Amino acid sequence: MKDLSEIKQCPRQFVLAINDTLNVLSGKWKLPIIASLLYGKKRYKEIQGNIENITPRMLSKELKELELNGVVIRKVYDTTPVRIEYSLTASGKDILKVLDAMVDWGVEHRKSAIA
Repeated sequence: MKDLSEIKQCPRQFVLAINDTLNVLSGKWKLPIIASLLYGKKRYKEIQGNIENITPRMLSKELKELELNGVVIRKVYDTTPVRIEYSLTASGKDILKVLDAMVDWGVEHRKSAIA
């Protein structure tokens, strides 16, 4: 794998890395799900309660995709009734850096757009 500084100097590699990120994070619901899980592990209903207007079917679909992409961990407990919790992987927790950068950019962009 190439060094990160090499990737940033190559327009093609830079675009591929951006596409990889967007493939994992794209969609209306993935970032809100991740944001909900940034505050610790949660059960399905807790995540659903944190995200207004998400349907159960869409939440299930998005959680499965995030799990396949290595962002979310689904842990099933051997209890009666079965308890399932979702949490972020280390990679999922690193998305906070991306979100912080997006917030910083958004604030600055809004200031310049209004001026």
